[in-house]
Amino acid sequence: MTDPEFELIDRILAGNQAVYAELVDRHKSYAFTIAYKILENRSEAEEAAQDAFIKAYHHLKNFKRDAKFSTWLYRIVFNTAVSYKRKHKVKFQDIETTVVEYGQEAEGILERSDKKKYIQQAMNKLNEADKLAISLFYLEEFSLEEIAEITGMQANTIKARVHRARQRLAEELTILLKKEALTL
Repeated sequence: MTDPEFELIDRILAGNQAVYAELVDRHKSYAFTIAYKILENRSEAEEAAQDAFIKAYHHLKNFKRDAKFSTWLYRIVFNTAVSYKRKHKVKFQDIETTVVEYGQEAEGILERSDKKKYIQQAMNKLNEADKLAISLFYLEEFSLEEIAEITGMQANTIKARVHRARQRLAEELTILLKKEALTL
């Protein structure tokens, strides 16, 4: 397997440390997304992603090249974010990031906001691994094999996990929406 980033890695290992910034630029968006899906906090996700890039840089010489660099990196991001989550169990909503929308589109925004709210409530009922698997598969469009590499699970396990998580998500949405219908 040849990854086009292997050449960049060779240059970094040969002493051209500035090239690492190019790898960071290529992967910072997905790295942040993975961390954010786990931590659900922007500043913690940014910090976790940054720490993961630092860890990856320090362990670059240990990268065996039997997988894509991105998969190896995202595994480090995943593990770093999970460690952060364990350390920071308490979650507060920052008043600075809470936004109230006004205007002509308020009704449409509220409707989308309601949909997001119910989906988020249902997602919160899933365990961490199911939530990440369904997010990576449907929202980030990773393949089952890529998710397996990132999480360290078998592809068949991921396939089953995504299927069960989708069913549980549908069940939770049904329960939430029935409760909402009763209060109308």
